[in-house]
Amino acid sequence: MKILFFLVAIFPLTLSADKCCKTKEINGRYKGKLEIKALCMNYTIKLVEGSIDTSLIASEWTDETTGKSYTNVFALGSPCTFPSSIGEGDEFYFSIDSTTVQNCAVCMAYYPKPSKKLSIKVMEK
Repeated sequence: MKILFFLVAIFPLTLSADKCCKTKEINGRYKGKLEIKALCMNYTIKLVEGSIDTSLIASEWTDETTGKSYTNVFALGSPCTFPSSIGEGDEFYFSIDSTTVQNCAVCMAYYPKPSKKLSIKVMEK
């Protein structure tokens, strides 16, 4: 009897979790702009459209090399899967992808980038 009660109690939770995940997939599309395409995948991306948790991106950041300030930016955390065809100034759509393992060789040259980093997956328009 206790097992039946437990199963009945959990069933609504699985339904709401499924709805939550589907909503995230639909709403998880953002528009970004590649602001800085520096050597060794030291890329800075600006959030152009969409609402991301502000704790995940830098609301203000200044490139110490140029002195130029940026808002709502983050460093690229997925260098292995980012398309090389996207150039500095290009806009593109993306989703946050923390599941893909980034296991590729990237040189270690330094160029300033925001301390906040996101792994993303570029999507077709």
